[in-house]
Amino acid sequence: MTAMDGLVVVAVLLGLIVGSFLNVCIYRLPRRESIVFPASHCPTCGARIRPWDNVPVLAWLWLRGRCRDCHAAISWRYPLVEAVNGVAYGVIVARYGVSWEALAVAAFVSALLVITLIDLDYQIIPDRISLPGIPLAWLTAVGLGSLTWFDATLGAVLPAALFLAVFFLSRGGMGLGDVKLVAMIGAFLGWQLALLTILAAAISGSLVGVAMMLFQGKGRKTAVPFGPFLSLGAVVSLAWGPRILHWYLTLGGLS
Repeated sequence: MTAMDGLVVVAVLLGLIVGSFLNVCIYRLPRRESIVFPASHCPTCGARIRPWDNVPVLAWLWLRGRCRDCHAAISWRYPLVEAVNGVAYGVIVARYGVSWEALAVAAFVSALLVITLIDLDYQIIPDRISLPGIPLAWLTAVGLGSLTWFDATLGAVLPAALFLAVFFLSRGGMGLGDVKLVAMIGAFLGWQLALLTILAAAISGSLVGVAMMLFQGKGRKTAVPFGPFLSLGAVVSLAWGPRILHWYLTLGGLS
């Protein structure tokens, strides 16, 4: 095992631990509860979760997805969130190494993961993440030198203005939470990757909508949260955005 392999393993383990905390955020933020107090407990019986029952993924498998005290079922999404965050951190360190950029990307991806699950459950995007996320994303991108202050500002303002126009024209067809989320994404990625994010979100959202109509009998007016698709688009743009833009410009003879 090389030194980099060891760092990736450490990153995965750290991502699993952080993923356990993300589950707390996903559960408590929509309920406006503290994410610090009280300690982790079973939502059914209220019993405090023992430290050894809080080991990411493994504890859920050991307990067979049930509370040790009341035997109530524990959703499979808990270990899934932990595993996804762990894998994401491993991939990030493999790509960026141990750096401030890796830390920033890891925080960004974790925030998107929390937003995705909350939006899927409640059709809301919590302001407690998106609003402070906008200036933090701007400061991080500019501070790390990945964007100029102009690109970061345009990245936040341009897509947010587009979404705000859709919000007013659609009369509630799009929520203000999506406006704040796309501003946070744009402040971190810049305007070009923000627009690519929107395109990827629109394509993936349309595909899922068509699949729901075909296989679940949903109607065209069925409400589908857009936050998860924006989050997916942001990850796609973060991972492959520059290559996609280069391919597009080359295809159009612009590069």
